[in-house]
Amino acid sequence: MLKAGIVGLPNVGKSTLFNAVTRTRKAEAANYPFCTIDPNVGMVMVPDPRLEVLSGISKSRKTVPTAIEFVDIAGLVKGASEGAGLGNQFLANIRETDAIVQVVRCFENDDIIHELGTVDPVRDIEIINSELILADMASLEKRRVSREKKAKGGDKEARREVELIDRILPHLDAGKPALTLDFSDEDLVVVRDFFLLSMKRTIYACNVMEDELAGALAEPDAHPLVGRVRNYAAEHSGSEAVVISARIEEELSELPPEEAAEFLADMGVPDSGVSALIRAVYHLLGLRTYLTTGEQETRAWTITAGDKAPAAAGVIHTDFERGFIAAEVVHFDDLAALASKAAAKEAGKLRIEGKEYVVRDGDVIEFRFNV
Repeated sequence: MLKAGIVGLPNVGKSTLFNAVTRTRKAEAANYPFCTIDPNVGMVMVPDPRLEVLSGISKSRKTVPTAIEFVDIAGLVKGASEGAGLGNQFLANIRETDAIVQVVRCFENDDIIHELGTVDPVRDIEIINSELILADMASLEKRRVSREKKAKGGDKEARREVELIDRILPHLDAGKPALTLDFSDEDLVVVRDFFLLSMKRTIYACNVMEDELAGALAEPDAHPLVGRVRNYAAEHSGSEAVVISARIEEELSELPPEEAAEFLADMGVPDSGVSALIRAVYHLLGLRTYLTTGEQETRAWTITAGDKAPAAAGVIHTDFERGFIAAEVVHFDDLAALASKAAAKEAGKLRIEGKEYVVRDGDVIEFRFNV
């Protein structure tokens, strides 16, 4: 199960957002630092309206969406890389995640204490990013010492590691995350074993006040704080910034879907920020969805962008990959428009694909295999 860590400074809305995303009350949300100590974990279904459409076509007994695990991690403070606050625990927890959702406070409210006394989202981002970079530098310097002796003794693998570390350290020392350094495919194989925090892809969740949400969604760059975050994210790491109101999302999580949609419509908001955030994380990780459908169930399956048909089949069962013969493929858009596989076949939209076929997001597939 892929895992995304929700991080941020204390009192920026992390735990409130976690509760909304996971539709639980696992995380305590209170107006004081470190109300989250042990990480809370929740499974989140990836919203996919295509499932209901396919389920209706196939008259499926059940639908099964794909999922991501979200982790609410303790708030970080300046000096975490040296153990300040809950720093060591924070860094250990984030190291275990595949991606980071960094919640950034983009609202003014005198009733909610900011750890640093003032609201400045870019400063907050830089504090967290700096702590991740400093932790990586300490980790790499330690690793370099352990590999240098082997490298001098002729160990090619150790020499390769030392060369890479010597490239990465100056980049980090300039305040740039490891993710922004150019690596070859061969480099990345080695770098993965370094478990660098600043290599993790990040989405910034701009947490705004309830009455600012509709405007910030319509014109994010017009919101003074959201605009700054978006500019920073684009300039420094090519990252995405999503506008959310954690408080509204928490209220929505307690409503039935129909009432939640009506509530958003009354506010002039097209969709839940949580839905947008979940989809953004899914694509941030380079994930795609293909679908299977039948009377028993309609299900979404997670693959990595670029996966070929046999690898996609293996997600269902290793036997499907081992004994792969062919894939019967129709894209969701065509199947939804034609309303049946028979009609799709007659229209020439249903195809038989072989081992080299690269599966697309939204493909509806039936695999042929023999073991």
